[in-house]
Amino acid sequence: MNKIHVRRDDTVIIVSGDDKGKTGKVLEVSPKEGKIIVEGVNLVKKHLKPRPPQENGGIVDAEAPFYASKAQLYCDKCKAATRVKHEMKGDAKVRVCAKCGAEL
Repeated sequence: MNKIHVRRDDTVIIVSGDDKGKTGKVLEVSPKEGKIIVEGVNLVKKHLKPRPPQENGGIVDAEAPFYASKAQLYCDKCKAATRVKHEMKGDAKVRVCAKCGAEL
């Protein structure tokens, strides 16, 4: 199993690709593939067939997975992409912004 540097509900900023500079919340993480799904990023058109006859079909925008290496954690205090440092707070290990020291 591969380890990914982001977790679900983290705020990330995209550092490369078409959506470079966009920020969003991580919706899903798949460590086996090394990919993540971020809210409002990497949108694709998805064609839906009306499954039960009452539901509408059509073309909808959906988030597609992309490689986690294209995203970095976003620090709200520094307003920038950052790496993570681990520190001990009591008995708990917490993730901390490497630039400003804010808890992530």
